[in-house]
Amino acid sequence: MIKVGIVGGTGYTGVELLRLLAGHPLAEIAVITSREEAGRPVADLYPNLRGHVDIAFSEPDPQQLQACDVVFFATPHNVAMKLVPELLDRGTRIIDLSADFRIKDHTLWSQWYGEPHLCPDLLSEAVYGLPEIYRDDVRTARLVACPGCYPTTVQLGFLPLLENRLANLTDLIANVASGVSGAGRQAKVDNLYAEIGDSYKAYAVAGHRHLPEIEQGLAIMAGESVKLTFVPHLLPIIRGIHSTLYATLLDRSVDLQSLYEARFADEPFVDVLPAGSHPQTRSVKGSNSCRIAVHRPQDGNKAVILVVEDNLVKGASGQAIQNMNLMFDINETAGLAAPAMMP
Repeated sequence: MIKVGIVGGTGYTGVELLRLLAGHPLAEIAVITSREEAGRPVADLYPNLRGHVDIAFSEPDPQQLQACDVVFFATPHNVAMKLVPELLDRGTRIIDLSADFRIKDHTLWSQWYGEPHLCPDLLSEAVYGLPEIYRDDVRTARLVACPGCYPTTVQLGFLPLLENRLANLTDLIANVASGVSGAGRQAKVDNLYAEIGDSYKAYAVAGHRHLPEIEQGLAIMAGESVKLTFVPHLLPIIRGIHSTLYATLLDRSVDLQSLYEARFADEPFVDVLPAGSHPQTRSVKGSNSCRIAVHRPQDGNKAVILVVEDNLVKGASGQAIQNMNLMFDINETAGLAAPAMMP
């Protein structure tokens, strides 16, 4: 069994880790931390886990955490980097769901996250946990930086085009929309039902923290720098992301459907839908699947790629467990094979 610790277990990504790991055939949840809820049984806070997770929250203790085979950080940004170096030194493998190790340039990271990075020496070692690209690197990693929810859909959606140098890299566009759970579990007026219900809005048009992460990933795919216009939106739903991506094709003769089907044919969690499809967020709710449809309106030179995922699963906790499975050389789909919930 893989002995698992979770730092920061009271947020939505934390409870999603607990839900998925509770059904994992080879994982044992040994430690779950929360300073505010220390001593409280997990099932008291999350009654859906009653009978499945029988431990209590505890204070973060490096001695306890180092006894784990792997520790997930489901914490706000700027937290993991304070504990990760010590745990790595003690031989514990790390999967960080925050942004602390996603961006390789510590100066750029500081510009977007508002403080100096405490362990910039680890940024070059951290493996970006998008298995569809970095699967082999994840297998041997000590430290995995799990991608953000928006970056997962955008990078997977553009991947076949950029790998094959089929898109103009100066005018990539991503219009993305997320359910409110993507904002976390904090009490904020903007997240109240009365504020988000029956409404739809764009935000952070001037610059979102996920932009440098996405551009970094796209540039690696393309082998050169890219220019992305990235506009996030807030949907009046709890879970789900829908990304509509636009690219100008350099070769209008390319068969987009065949290109995408071939690229993702062996990927267990990427589903390329039949030609003409329009994926819905409800088709991935609660699952680790990412569903993609490709279009070329009026047979023109614009590719339109539609991508949906559950922001808490393939966009966060499910993908983190997918990385754990790779790191411990077990079936990549272990604990993640359940279909989406309908309705």
